[in-house]
This record gives sequence, C-alpha cells and structure tokens, in this order.
Amino acid sequence: MKARDRYSQLTKGRTQFLHTAVECSRLTLPYLVQEDLSSRPEHQKLHTPWQSVGAKSVVNLAAKLMLALLPPQTSFFKMQIRDDKLGVEFPPEVRSELDLSFAKMERMVMDYISASSDRVVVHQALKHLIVSGNALIFMGKDGLKNYPLQRYVVNRDGNGNICEIVTKELISRKILGQDLPVPLPNSPGEDGYKTGSDDQDVEVYTYVRLDDNGRWTWHQEAFDNILPGSRSTAPKNTSPWLVLRFNTVDGEDYGRGRVEEFLGDIRSLEGLSQALVEGSAAAAKVVFLVSPSSTTKPKTIADAGNGAIVQGRPDDVGVVQVGKTADFRTAQEQMVNLERRISEAFLVLTVRQSERTTAEEVRLTQMELEQQLGGLFSLLTVEFLVPYLNRTLHILQRNKELPKIPKDLVRPEIIAGVNALGRGQDEESLIRFAQTLSQTVGPEMMIKYLDPGEFVKRLAAAQGIDALNLIKTPETMAREKQQQMQEAQQAELTKQAGQFANTAMMDPSKNPAIGRLMDDGYDQLTGQNGNQTIPPEEGTPEEAGPPEGE
Repeated sequence: MKARDRYSQLTKGRTQFLHTAVECSRLTLPYLVQEDLSSRPEHQKLHTPWQSVGAKSVVNLAAKLMLALLPPQTSFFKMQIRDDKLGVEFPPEVRSELDLSFAKMERMVMDYISASSDRVVVHQALKHLIVSGNALIFMGKDGLKNYPLQRYVVNRDGNGNICEIVTKELISRKILGQDLPVPLPNSPGEDGYKTGSDDQDVEVYTYVRLDDNGRWTWHQEAFDNILPGSRSTAPKNTSPWLVLRFNTVDGEDYGRGRVEEFLGDIRSLEGLSQALVEGSAAAAKVVFLVSPSSTTKPKTIADAGNGAIVQGRPDDVGVVQVGKTADFRTAQEQMVNLERRISEAFLVLTVRQSERTTAEEVRLTQMELEQQLGGLFSLLTVEFLVPYLNRTLHILQRNKELPKIPKDLVRPEIIAGVNALGRGQDEESLIRFAQTLSQTVGPEMMIKYLDPGEFVKRLAAAQGIDALNLIKTPETMAREKQQQMQEAQQAELTKQAGQFANTAMMDPSKNPAIGRLMDDGYDQLTGQNGNQTIPPEEGTPEEAGPPEGE
C-alpha cells in the first residue's frame, strides 16, 4: 500500500484528537498545534488568548518535566553488572572498580547529550505532550526532530504497541534533489492530485512499520514513488522513532494531554478574562451628555480645552457612568479561583529556592511530578527514556565513541520515580548507612567493620567522579605508611637525645669530665695546641722516649 493512501486511512482515527488538540493549543500556545494544512502557512495570523495563565502553565510544567527526565547535572541512568554474574564471571571484590568504569561511561554519554541539541527538541516535544497529549521524535544522524500531531498518524495493536507510523512533510523540490515527476500547471495529474509548480513544496510521506522479523523498516515516498536511498532499518529495541503519549486510554491510538483534563477551567478563565477586559474598557470610557433643551452647545464642550472658560449651566452637562463595579468584582473573584486551580494542576505555585540545579531539587521535582501527575513520569520513562538511552548507546558504539557493552553481563538501568535518582540515590544510601553504623556501634567499631578504601571508591562512583589517579592505590598507601613510621621513629630519637642533653650528667658545671671532653673536642676542631701532646689518662704509661741525660 502506498504511504499516501495509508496516511489517509489512518487520518480518520486522528480527527477527534486533532480537533481537541487545536482547541487546547488555541487557549494556551496557539502556534503549537494547527489543522492539517496542505500547504506551508505564510504570515498566518494566530489567535491571541485573553489570558496568559494557560501559556505560563504549559511552559512551567514542560520545564519541570525536562528537569526530571534529562537533568543537566545528574545522570538519569546507571550501568551495573548483573548480580548473577558476580562471583561467576567477576570476583565480588572488583565491583567498586567496575562501578568507577561505569560512572566514566555515564559521563561520556551525558557529555554527548549536553553537547547536542537534544534538550531543545525534547522540551518542544514535552510542550506538545502537555497540550495535545502526543508527540513524535525521530533520532536521526543530524540530531532529534519533533513531529506535531498534525504531521503524523499511528496504528497500535491491542496491547498499545506501535505497529505503523506515517508522517507527512512539506519539503521543497529543490531541497530533495531527486528525479520527481514533471509538475503540471495547477491541474490534477493522472495520480489524482496536484503536483504544483517547480517552486512549490512536495508532500513527502515516511512509512514506518514493524516487519515479520521484528525489525523496524521505513522509506520515504513522493508522488507515490519511493525516493532513492530512503530505505532504512533498525532493531526493535533501538528504533529512532519515539512515539510519546501523556495520558493513555485503553483502545485509543493517541494520548490525551494535561490541558484537556482542565479544559473546562481554562475555557471559563478565557471567557471571564475577555468579559472583564471588554467590560473594563467600556467602564473606562467617559461620555458627556448635554441636555437637548439647554443653551449649552455640545460643540462648545467638545472644543473647550483644559481650563477654558465657556458659557453654560452646569446642570445641562452630565457624565455617563457604568454601574457594574459589583459584577466586575464577582468576575475577578471567580478568575482568582480558576487561576489558582490551574496553577496547582500545572505545578506553577512551587517556587524554586536554589540558585542552581542540585540533585535534591531534581529528586523533589520527580516526587512532585509523581504525586501530582500519577504515573506520567513512569510512562515517559518507558516510552521515552528507555528507547532514547538505547538509541544513544547504539549511536555512540556505532561511532566507536563508546566501548562495546556486553548485554549479557552489563545492563543500563533507568532510575526514575520517587525512590531513586540515578547514582545520587546510591550516594545518599551510602552516607546514610555510614551514619547509621556510626551511631549504632560507634566510630571505632565502624572503622573495624568498614573498609575505608572500598567506601571511598563507591562514593566516588555514586557521585560520578573520575577517580583515575585521584584515589591512592594500596601500594602507595603502604609506602606512605612505612615512611611515616620511619619519620616518627627519627623524631622520637631526636626527642630522646634532646632530653638526655638536658640531664645533670651532660651539664659541664656538674660533670667535669664532660667539660674536659667538650674542651678537648673544641681544641681539636679549632687546631689549638696542635703541637702539644694530650696528657695521658691516669694509670696509662707514657710512650717510650729517649732517656734523660743520654
């Protein structure tokens, strides 16, 4: 079947969702979702809402979702060795070394994401999710691309799994650079539709489906002809096509957005805002009335300047006043209640207290999303984070920017929800364990049972720090310990020598022998009495010499 025909068939199931999405976009961000246009709009005038609460709510919730899904300073996943492989393929004592290596790989992946424009496209897709409930992301070699709801259709099986995707794009004939059919002058061609002129856009359809072998295959068609070089395939778990939904309903191919859930409040706020603005403008208008039977002429009042003196009676001139102050107050009170409910629903009332994003802030944001939005975060984890991570790892390994990861030994794990936050949860657990152990058995016993080196390695891995040449090796610590012991012994000997020198035995005034020894040593060093013989000690015979008188 041709892609254009399949797109037309699946469009019928999208009509209701697209109409609702257009209305939701009209009250919040009018530029997001529009009708399925057959041509590229130029200088289109969009509807301007009477209130800004809807736009503010959508942008705020999208930012919070972005912070929770792809935090800028924290990894949203971690790689870990399978527990059943420890002790079999790897000894248990190498777990910390493996964690350090995995942490390095995680930083490489996060650096790749930070250097790309993925976060910009993901933030745009999140706004589409909130407004229309649906979004399609394509992970191409040049980066991510977001498809709004009016540009694609999907088909799911009974379990909600994607079976088919058909996209529709308007691409310039010159950009395609393909041998396309010769356009006819604004007349239906033999294929049943207008081809247009050479300067007009061409409708390009991309047909994506899951084949019998469990692989994704897709190609592009223009004028019902397959474009050369457009065929491609991908494994099922590394598909570049990510179909996202906000809320799911059993049996429906498309999701429902957050704006649709509170569409009644947003509609009411829109109507009251319009009435209040228009009523206030009418009430602010000043109109003077002049009695028809008075001598005062209206032209005289109209032409009179400020402070001018004219003839007339004050009773002949009156001012029209709109006595709707009470009605305005009622509308204003109702608008305050509506704005408060909408702000609570879109998490606008939560004020960020920190100057920069921290792991604790990301954790609190995730808890808030999970509590306020039910299983949304878990749904986005399954439909977005898992395939996004698998595709990113596939691209990095294919480009040889990341080493091959044995799937049977190592598995990447998405950490989401309220119970964990990447390796930040490991860090918190390690610190809490050490504090509990210290409070329970005491610091001395904690050091006895806890290996400091292993604890430092795991803490570095939990924080995502590159511990290469940072943590000392056991050999270095043993050598430094031996050197410290030698220095301590030398210092002790020096101390003892100093103490011995201060004793009475070493005092020349109290011990003459020490005094004579010090004097003799001084004479030998200075060369004094060099020709004199040193008197022998008592009881020692003198050396033999010539006898006297000989």
